[in-house]
Amino acid sequence: MCTGKCARCVGLSLILLSLVCIVANALLLVPDGKTTWTKDHLSLQAWLMAGFIGGGLMVLCPGIAAVRAGGKGCCGAGCCGNRCRMLRSVFCSAFGLLGAIYCLAVSGAGLQIGPKCLMNGKWDYHFQETSGGYLLNNTQWNLCEEPPHVVPWNVTLFSLLMTASGLEIILCGTQLVNAVIGVFCGDCRKKGTAE
Repeated sequence: MCTGKCARCVGLSLILLSLVCIVANALLLVPDGKTTWTKDHLSLQAWLMAGFIGGGLMVLCPGIAAVRAGGKGCCGAGCCGNRCRMLRSVFCSAFGLLGAIYCLAVSGAGLQIGPKCLMNGKWDYHFQETSGGYLLNNTQWNLCEEPPHVVPWNVTLFSLLMTASGLEIILCGTQLVNAVIGVFCGDCRKKGTAE
């Protein structure tokens, strides 16, 4: 597959995954679909905005750059053979890789620590001592009184963020290699087939 076509496929996938991360992070801020919970009642990992900033905006940048790198180059299909946009995609992919790693790390910590919830009249991270063991024992999930259903809410959304950011890491790494090849070798497409 040509570096330009590969860049477009990877770029479109990164854009979709970044939007998934943004939506998942937004949903983490409204447990049970209600906006009544304040900063004191939500976990720190939700407020770190790893899905919005790391897996979202920081990955959206290389996604857009990769799609643009898949089009005609700055000189059309002529002298530079799209090397300028591929070079920019190299730097953007490295930036996106950092964002996806940040999202993966924070989401993993959010799953391991568990949600902040009200249990026995006290707001705290009650599952922190289990080191993620609460994930396998869903009978403990109902022990949280407020926010209602916060444990399955957090488990689902942090798992989604971990999966999406893991795929983003793979795709950003792939685009990084693809763009480096594109910088040194150019695009294999013929002059009349770009875009």
